[in-house]
Amino acid sequence: MDEKSRKYGIGDIRVWMAHGNVSAMSAGWGRALQRVAEHPPPGPFRRRNWRSPIRGPWLTSVFGLVLLIGVPVVFLTGLLSYAAYNPGLGGANDLTPDKGILGFYLFDWPTEPLWLYRLTQGVHVTLGLVLVPVVLGKLWSVIPKLFDWPPFRSVAQLVERLSLVLLVGGIVFEMATGILNIQLFYEVLPFSFYTAHFYGAWVFMAAFVVHSGIRFGRMVGSLRSRSLAAELRTPTESTQPEPPDPDDLVSPDPAPATMSRRGALGLVGAGSLSLFLLSVGDTLGGPFRRLALLAPRGHTHGEGANDFPINKTAAERGIRPDETGPPWRLRLVNGPFTRVLSREELLDMELHTYELPIACVEGWSTSQTWTGVRLGDLARLTGAADAAWVEVESLEREGTFRSARLRGNQIFDRRSLLALQVNGEDLSLDHGFPARVIVPANPGVHNTKWVSLMTFHDR
Repeated sequence: MDEKSRKYGIGDIRVWMAHGNVSAMSAGWGRALQRVAEHPPPGPFRRRNWRSPIRGPWLTSVFGLVLLIGVPVVFLTGLLSYAAYNPGLGGANDLTPDKGILGFYLFDWPTEPLWLYRLTQGVHVTLGLVLVPVVLGKLWSVIPKLFDWPPFRSVAQLVERLSLVLLVGGIVFEMATGILNIQLFYEVLPFSFYTAHFYGAWVFMAAFVVHSGIRFGRMVGSLRSRSLAAELRTPTESTQPEPPDPDDLVSPDPAPATMSRRGALGLVGAGSLSLFLLSVGDTLGGPFRRLALLAPRGHTHGEGANDFPINKTAAERGIRPDETGPPWRLRLVNGPFTRVLSREELLDMELHTYELPIACVEGWSTSQTWTGVRLGDLARLTGAADAAWVEVESLEREGTFRSARLRGNQIFDRRSLLALQVNGEDLSLDHGFPARVIVPANPGVHNTKWVSLMTFHDR
């Protein structure tokens, strides 16, 4: 046994040999990485292709700060939108029955204030659109890092790169599916928009929180490195690159400036402002709706008193005129008890009139004056004076929202109606004739049209 063997003992010899092997392997790995780094593929993987002199940590951090403020608001209003569907009632209300811990925050959705859903969903959709140019600006500012070569140099960097896939892929997926939904193209998706958008939001937000935590310190330092006021006064001809940075966002061979940082911020800001002006009228309604050129495809309108948005017409939902004529009946069920009412009998009951909004998941909303029978009065007709919830079913034969469940607080709010008229006239067929539900602060799809059956439950 040699001197080293006698000094360390047989067990330590093995450790020493293993350590030597690891060192050799590390050196080999380093040489391999060096060779890969010296021969990047052509195109975007070569840093000299990214030569803009305005790209750097400061501009990236400005976009990042806007997203750090805006993205959580979009996420939280999205969570509120999900809660508004009262998924705890199950059935058609819960499109993500396997959500598990992701439903920890759910609560009974209130009917006060009556404009609550109109506000939360309007903010969710409008702000989501407004942030699209900011997201594109941020992606442009960091695009060299998306094509970093070699793809990773260590296990830690590999994990970071994979988190970027979730971050970038997540925001692109959420915005793409959200815009498709706004434009009523969700039916072309090969999956449920609601389910995919819900889980996608959680995946993206997890990556967003991790990334923000890691980068927050650098963002603050980068923002302090330059004066916003000074940059807004700097013209293109005076624009200079930032100093080299550890993240290699600054080009090693910058080209002459063709746009200032002021111009880049102005371009993104103008894009966001344009999207705001072209979409916010869809939520505000009234004369502002004329500006909503980005209003969803298929926003047909009725005539006269029924002249307000219609997402789905009776023909699109397979509602036949003979089903809504004189033979139509409303069935009220509470256990073994059933009450059947014609439209004339409903009109002979005590009617109430309220101005209430309809707000849809696509972001549009409108406020109209509705007349009908209180849902609470219908519940009491069946002996369900303490009903915990009711299932409302439509004449529709298919579709995700052909039925909806309402909680007791929604049933017994004095403004919750089975509406028979709107703005002083009978409902049009496309707006739900002969009867539809209208409940304060309720998502539009749960204000069921063409109601045929209401089943009350006491628990």
